[in-house]
Amino acid sequence: MEVFLQQLINGLTLGSIYGLIAIGYTMVFGIIGMVNFAHGDIFMLSAFIALIFFMLVTSVLGMGAGMILLALVIVLALAMFFTSLWNWTIERVAYRPLRGSFRLAPLISAIGMSIFLVNFVQVVQGPRNKSIPPLLNKSITLIESATYSVQISYKQIVIILTTAVLLAAFWYIVQKTPLGRAQRACEQDRKMAALLGIDVDRTISITFVMGAALAAVAGVMYLVLYGVVNFADGFTPGVKAFTAAVLGGIGSLPGAVIGGLLIGLIEVMWSAYFTIDYKDVAAFCILAIVLVFMPSGILGRPEVEKV
Repeated sequence: MEVFLQQLINGLTLGSIYGLIAIGYTMVFGIIGMVNFAHGDIFMLSAFIALIFFMLVTSVLGMGAGMILLALVIVLALAMFFTSLWNWTIERVAYRPLRGSFRLAPLISAIGMSIFLVNFVQVVQGPRNKSIPPLLNKSITLIESATYSVQISYKQIVIILTTAVLLAAFWYIVQKTPLGRAQRACEQDRKMAALLGIDVDRTISITFVMGAALAAVAGVMYLVLYGVVNFADGFTPGVKAFTAAVLGGIGSLPGAVIGGLLIGLIEVMWSAYFTIDYKDVAAFCILAIVLVFMPSGILGRPEVEKV
């Protein structure tokens, strides 16, 4: 039981990161029906942006216990701003000109942008792993027995709480604010939304910015959790986050987070009780099984075509 509880905590931590990335996928797909395959690489880029600013900020503030928390807050804000700026530029350059084109054009552009971002970071930062000193490693012991102790570290608490707070904040924005109403109107019918006075291009750009901001939070949390980042770290988490969005029900923000938590739990539990070699296969197999019985995902709503 102690091992199970420890893996449960680890799975929720990893799943929270997947959930943050998955929200970006589900928001963009919900409005323009496009899978932004460059979103995983935006997450990787945000981790490098956080790494650079962390080194700069800590060189000024120092590495004291109190200064580390202040440095992380500053780094998080800067990473969200610059990652959002990157994604806003990508939307203007690579996606908006193709919005009226055939359906495969934006998808091909997204794949090309993904390849560009990977190679850009590899050229600028080099192919080797980049690391930071261990952060927030102190732990709270929840259960202690003669053979095993269940612990949760401060960084795990920060990651899980950050995901919960951001999910609540973004759900409120989408459901209760004028921006959210504009996003939901564009999701239902972009042409009618434009006729009713909604600036569709602006709404889509803001959606890309919001998705990138969440990916930046995930990038900072990933850097804090593992302490290392590589230029190739965007593909696998990106695919798993997209899987989480589909599993939870694409277009649903709570569904994206639930899907992310499930993928994280499946991956960690499989690694603990079976073999780490097939943890990715296990996650995708569960996705296939769920989609056979629930094609719209766990919280997704089936599409109803009006005639």
